[in-house]
Amino acid sequence: MNDISIFENREEAGKALAEALRAKALPDPVVLALPRGGVPVAAEVARALNAPLDLVMVRKIGVPYQLELAAAAVIDGEDPQLVINEEVCALADVSRSEIDAMAKGELQEIDRRTKLYLKDRPRPPIAGRSAIVVDDGIATGTTIRAVIKALHLKGPKSIVLAVPVAPLNAVNDLRKEADDVVCLETPEPFFAIGLYYRDFHQISDEEVIRLLLIGWPEVEKAAVAAPPAKGVPPILPEKAIVPRPPTKAALTVPEAKPAKPAAPKRARVKKPKRGKSDGEAP
Repeated sequence: MNDISIFENREEAGKALAEALRAKALPDPVVLALPRGGVPVAAEVARALNAPLDLVMVRKIGVPYQLELAAAAVIDGEDPQLVINEEVCALADVSRSEIDAMAKGELQEIDRRTKLYLKDRPRPPIAGRSAIVVDDGIATGTTIRAVIKALHLKGPKSIVLAVPVAPLNAVNDLRKEADDVVCLETPEPFFAIGLYYRDFHQISDEEVIRLLLIGWPEVEKAAVAAPPAKGVPPILPEKAIVPRPPTKAALTVPEAKPAKPAAPKRARVKKPKRGKSDGEAP
């Protein structure tokens, strides 16, 4: 691990990932984050590429006694996709019936998160675009394979997987399924994803919602913005800050100032000393 970069946080990793992706000049990109950990990383990528940010609602199905180890993954949609890691299932002695039972629970959680995060927000189209799938790291690749499998059904121009850190063997395997893989660090041996971040706090639902609100570029907002009400002229902020030329009323202000010196002249006429001396003369 001596030659492996340790990221300060997910935001720093996202900025570094964005630079690597910017060099590829992907046409018409759309950034798809895996919630919740992938959202801060993806938000930086979307901002740098001026691309819309959306979510891929996928859930890992962990081994019952080691939930971080993915035995399978399920992604929701019109046609929910289930990807099973046969090797992990065999080693952990997890049956298909157990996978199916856990998948139902994860689909319910996907439904809850979809309603919470996205509500009635319009989803950016994926067909014909460069779909960039972003997460904060990869361990086994099972979850990502479920995402790639489901995305192929949406007809993107290309599928690019972008992650800050992943094991080399997982990256090589995923190159066979995605059109391209961008991974900044491939440490060997590979340990838990969180070890390659100084700050790897658990992302809250509130943080996901906040990042989604700022991860929707103006170019995409314009397509869904409501038209202004009839009879109400559009507000142009720039006119409010441009100084107006002086009006006629403003030009009369300097003319009023010279009238003030007239007051001393009247004061000199009313000197009492001269009147008094004339009255004292015999």
